[in-house]
Amino acid sequence: MLSTHSPLVSKPNRFAELMTLDKESIIKRVWLLLLLATLLTCLVFPLYSLLVHSVEDKSGQFIGLQNFVSYLSNPALTYSITNTLYLGFIATVIVIALAFTTAWCFTRSNMPGKTLFKGIAYIPLLTPSLLSAISLIYWFGNQGVLKEFWPFESIYGVSGIVFGISFWAFPHALIILTTALKQQDARLYEASEVLGASPIKTFFTVTLPGCKYGLISATAVVFTLVVTDFGVAKVIGGQYNVLATDIYKQVIGQQNFSMGAVVSIMLLIPALITFIVDQWVQRKQQTMFDSKSVTYQPHSSSYRDGFAFLYCTLLSVIILAIIGMAGYSSLVTFWPYDLSLSFNNYQFNMMDGGGWGAYQNSLIMATGTMILGTAFIFLSAYACQKIEVWPIVRKAIHMLSVIPAAVPGLVLGLSYIFFFNQVNNPLNVIYGTFVILMISSVVHFLTVGHLTMVTAFKQLPGEIESVSESLKVPFYVTLGRVTLPMTIPAILEVGIYLFVNAMTTVSAVVFLYSVDTMLASVAVLNMDDAGDTAPAAAMAMLIFVSALGVKLLYSLISQVIISKTQTWRTK
Repeated sequence: MLSTHSPLVSKPNRFAELMTLDKESIIKRVWLLLLLATLLTCLVFPLYSLLVHSVEDKSGQFIGLQNFVSYLSNPALTYSITNTLYLGFIATVIVIALAFTTAWCFTRSNMPGKTLFKGIAYIPLLTPSLLSAISLIYWFGNQGVLKEFWPFESIYGVSGIVFGISFWAFPHALIILTTALKQQDARLYEASEVLGASPIKTFFTVTLPGCKYGLISATAVVFTLVVTDFGVAKVIGGQYNVLATDIYKQVIGQQNFSMGAVVSIMLLIPALITFIVDQWVQRKQQTMFDSKSVTYQPHSSSYRDGFAFLYCTLLSVIILAIIGMAGYSSLVTFWPYDLSLSFNNYQFNMMDGGGWGAYQNSLIMATGTMILGTAFIFLSAYACQKIEVWPIVRKAIHMLSVIPAAVPGLVLGLSYIFFFNQVNNPLNVIYGTFVILMISSVVHFLTVGHLTMVTAFKQLPGEIESVSESLKVPFYVTLGRVTLPMTIPAILEVGIYLFVNAMTTVSAVVFLYSVDTMLASVAVLNMDDAGDTAPAAAMAMLIFVSALGVKLLYSLISQVIISKTQTWRTK
């Protein structure tokens, strides 16, 4: 009988081990190739098609930079560039000032009602950008309640756009600045106090320098949001043209896709510059973390807490007034002649905006975006952080996952028309379906979700994979039984983020919907165009209530799931 130590017995075992390792290696490489191919197909190739069409005429003939010359030689069109930059500067300054003051109140005071104020401050995240513009029309428009009190000539123009876009962009800056102020080291404040520095001097020597990268990052994000937003400028902009509305007019109004591609590239430039600045800031910001840092705990101060309470109260009143007017106007029978309340404006099937089917389509699309996007983001982030083969491919996947932050929704949507609407493209079958709406939404909001999951994977113990490998456990088994449950909080965050943004977005889908896939956010735009402002407000409120309800439901469900899967964190 052969000994168990005989080479004839041990060789099959070694061969089986080699086969197992080789199988895992093949799976990892196929995984990476599929992810890379998906990103190339859904991001790089469409943008390349956009670039190609910008140097072609309407018949598809190559004409070089002639379209750009024609655009820049038209004074009416070039004014849009100046208007866009001016609007971006004014709105960014206002939003950053308001958001920084609010973040300071949240992190540097012990005012009463802080939790309530925080909840109200983040409400605009759940609304489509068009809601604030519609509400402002009812407050300060030609038949507005307080039209005499509007300090500028007319709400229809740059002042209205600044107000409306500031309302929508404010919570995005608040999230960044609140995080930046929370991360400051309390020991610096203690040292400043010991040295006898006044509160004002401490603010300028400790607080501002400590959150400078957060300020730069928030500025870049807000500027990008402002210059690329389409909804507010379309509803309340009047004759004030910006690049985002120019794209819409060129494509929808004049069917001039080549010129639309030119304007898209012009809009892509400022967004790309601010994106590069933001990426540089994020790399700098990582070097400021210190394991010895102490979290700052504010001391009670009657003057400081009183100021913070009054400021946040005023801010909350403004936010609730915008939401409240949208809700009230949606219930008014016929503004301003019959102010009795009814649900007439919610009879969407009698309007030209797509009916209740548009709302149902939005729920379908948002749910599909949440499922499809969360799965893709989880797999791509895992590949970038945990798969050790092909480092160049992994870096390419990470880079491509971050790039969508610099691509405006209108630009992405137009590029999808050029790429997916080609007869010789085998993916043409998804054009005009829910699939392309879901894909465009996932790609549009990919960056935030990807970075969230990457951060979650970085926080996991590094020994998980090494222990799994030493025990000869396949990596995909460890992924399903260990890694997946441990990252449940981040997965839930990414899922609800994708759902809410898919419900509220306009720019990413306005060029891609069909008669059968009309969405609620687009219906708001179409009803407003048709003069049905009150029904548009009703649909916008329906989007807000739906997003709020899903957010609350998510909070309840996530608490139950996290309590059962994350006890290891408390230990």
